Amino acid sequence: MDKKLTEKIKMRYNRISGIYDSMDKMIKESWRKDLLSNVSGNVLEVGIGTGANLPFYPDDIHLTAIDFSSGMLKQAREKANALTLPYEITSKEMDVQQMNFPDNTFDFVVATCVYCSVPDPVRGLKEMARVRKPGGKILLLEHMRSDNEVIGKMMDLVNPITVNMWGANINRKTLENIKLAGLEIEEKEDLFSSIVRKLVVKPN
Repeated sequence: MDKKLTEKIKMRYNRISGIYDSMDKMIKESWRKDLLSNVSGNVLEVGIGTGANLPFYPDDIHLTAIDFSSGMLKQAREKANALTLPYEITSKEMDVQQMNFPDNTFDFVVATCVYCSVPDPVRGLKEMARVRKPGGKILLLEHMRSDNEVIGKMMDLVNPITVNMWGANINRKTLENIKLAGLEIEEKEDLFSSIVRKLVVKPN
């Protein structure tokens, strides 16, 4: 794991945490609601960010929310307090690349728009699989490099700008990274062309 790169990206997210909600308009609320509608039991959300998913979880869960950015986590905690959530929530500053949870802990593991910024996405995906209970589900709502090569190459050109601004890669090949992590795609739904997808994955 590249600790220097992780710290650099963490600092960028700390810097923009106060204005991140105004920037985060790509993912529709209806997509979040659909992704989370059937989660139950002990749930982990990695990369909670500013807490955009918090209003869409069912009532009868226990949510553990982590983020490697203290600034983003502060925004999420403030949002959770303002919403008076009907479910239990525990928040921790933690990196998905190296989580301090035992194996087989969570019924559902969730990530939305996280794997654009994880320095080692394959390692992060492996960690998600490690902490998932046997039979549990890993749910992803992610933006990634377009399958259309013309659009994909345009995203490659723009990517250095987005990385330098806030640490997000817009051209990640997330489907390939899932396979490299030893996971298989159980369900795949294209939400915005091939750029935004809902995915359910599980270990091979």
